[in-house]
Amino acid sequence: MINWKKLIISILIPSVLGFIGSLVGNVQNGFQGIVKPSFTPPEIVFPIAWIILYILMGISTYLILESKGQNKEKGLILYGVQLILNASWTYFFFNLNWFLFSFILVIIILILVIYMIKEFHKINPLAAYLQLPYVLWLIFAAILSYNVYLLN
Repeated sequence: MINWKKLIISILIPSVLGFIGSLVGNVQNGFQGIVKPSFTPPEIVFPIAWIILYILMGISTYLILESKGQNKEKGLILYGVQLILNASWTYFFFNLNWFLFSFILVIIILILVIYMIKEFHKINPLAAYLQLPYVLWLIFAAILSYNVYLLN
């Protein structure tokens, strides 16, 4: 039986944090004036990708919260830390233009997410698999961030 309230809250948490991060990070204006690599997708791709990723993150977290497995805390703490770092990334990248720092931060987030997936997999493999698109996006974000750093 699905606990719809818990599922919706699980999806809203990363979505709201991401939205706040985009507002604080001034994403709308921040991408202007930055020299971008030729493989940078159109700007519309980013919010669409993030909406999908936040939904998958939320469903994944819901599965962990609802599981009977033990030692959920470690994975959930990793989840929370990476969410906060992810939300802060936009501020460093778009407001401060700290491109090298932002690249390093994406790598740290990626490592945390991989570790989180390992912990989630012990509890609920589906919850872990739902995070794999996020890993792929973070790898792309790291490549993009590094190239922005080189060009600026």
